[in-house]
Amino acid sequence: MIDNINIPTLLTLLRIALIPILAIFFYIPWEYSNIATTFIFIVAAITDWLDGYLARKMQVETPFGAFLDPVADKVMVAFVLVLLVQSEGSIWMTLPAAIIIGREITISSLREWMAQLGRHASVKVSQIGKWKTTAQMIAIGCLLYHEEFVGISMQFFGLVVLYIAAVLTLWSMMSYLKVAYTSMTD
Repeated sequence: MIDNINIPTLLTLLRIALIPILAIFFYIPWEYSNIATTFIFIVAAITDWLDGYLARKMQVETPFGAFLDPVADKVMVAFVLVLLVQSEGSIWMTLPAAIIIGREITISSLREWMAQLGRHASVKVSQIGKWKTTAQMIAIGCLLYHEEFVGISMQFFGLVVLYIAAVLTLWSMMSYLKVAYTSMTD
């Protein structure tokens, strides 16, 4: 295991460690808790990008890192979406959150199944998946901040972008399912 610990893996582990810290600040009755949670989430989002970049640049990609990185991403996103749904308590927040979390479970299961069949390469991350992730990160950051910024309601803007992320989520899921189906019928 020690061989698998490198800077990118440490960044991934940091992202996981930030989850309970974000939760504490989310629930703390402090006037700046939204700023703190937004900042923590932005740090986590940056580590999401940075760990992959550094792993490739430093040529220290490991099977453990390849496993841990998407787990950290999905846990962070799902956890924060659950916090936001609980806080908002509306169908408008619940619907896209359910789509996003449901897709993550579905695609993770699909990847595991395809790996067991020796066809993991057919369901690698696509460009649509990257757009989806970017939209999710922007939406969640705005929803955590949830105040006006330069005259724009971040709550409303974040919700709009969350719906865009949900559409991209469905689109990417269908693309993955189509590739997997085609791969299985060849």
